[in-house]
Amino acid sequence: MILNSDILTRLAPLEMKARHIVEGFISGLHRSPYHGFSVEFAEHKPYNQGDDFRHIDWKVYGKSERFYVKRYEAETNLRAHVVLDISSSMDFKHFADWSKLQYSIHLAASLMYMLHRQRDACGLILFDDDIREEYRARSSQKHLRHLYSRLEEWLSDASGSRDTLERRSSASARALDNLAERLKKRSLVIVLTDLFENVENHDALLSSLRHLRHEKHEVLLFNVLEHKSERELDFPDGKYLFEDMETGSEMEVVPAQVKEEYRKKVAEYTTRFKIACNEARIDFEEIDTMSAFDLALLAYLNKRKKLG
Repeated sequence: MILNSDILTRLAPLEMKARHIVEGFISGLHRSPYHGFSVEFAEHKPYNQGDDFRHIDWKVYGKSERFYVKRYEAETNLRAHVVLDISSSMDFKHFADWSKLQYSIHLAASLMYMLHRQRDACGLILFDDDIREEYRARSSQKHLRHLYSRLEEWLSDASGSRDTLERRSSASARALDNLAERLKKRSLVIVLTDLFENVENHDALLSSLRHLRHEKHEVLLFNVLEHKSERELDFPDGKYLFEDMETGSEMEVVPAQVKEEYRKKVAEYTTRFKIACNEARIDFEEIDTMSAFDLALLAYLNKRKKLG
């Protein structure tokens, strides 16, 4: 782990947690084989023949003995939108310290911190069966703090008792279709969701993701799950009462009796979904809420490098 959840819980506010996550990640990155990622000089680009010599940053040259050209905000800034699933299924946790929503909020805040330090504009969209809140992409510190403040409120709600949590159904396809219609300028759309949809809605969900690509947006999809329970059904022996967190319906299950078939079905679905995303040039990443944020942040940097 970059920082364990106990430490992060004691750190406040969310902006500070995000900074610690990102700076810990970058420190580790610089000691790893991935040191080539540009995390310090997002506002520069290497000098190429034909670039205006007046725009060379001589301070950077003095430190690195390499020519870098200053790049101006209007011509280089990425516009990104973090799209966060707030449906009730995201409130689930069993083995992990955080629910999927708590984990996703910290991940969203960390991504926003990285975007801001690279002088990119960032927006926030919250959805369940439709878009519930939408904040336009801006790059100012004031705007970033406003987004953190809103995420803090959701984090506080997500930390409450499940008995008091409002049931929020999921309809990702409709929400993402609406988003594709609303976004008028080409953007990087970062979606954080558990992909909990009824089976009959899977095609519609893929269609909505393709809709975003059709509108020229880049899409980075994080499938946030607690793998030990939701992917592996790895529970101790016994009978369990499973509850659908969005509808309240219940079912008694002996995991040992269905585990093998369950894993097979989940693997088949995930493989089909990954293939469909790859065909549509959508970056798909599975994220385990019991793991550190490294994989997710590295996936973002990979995407950012492609767009750079």
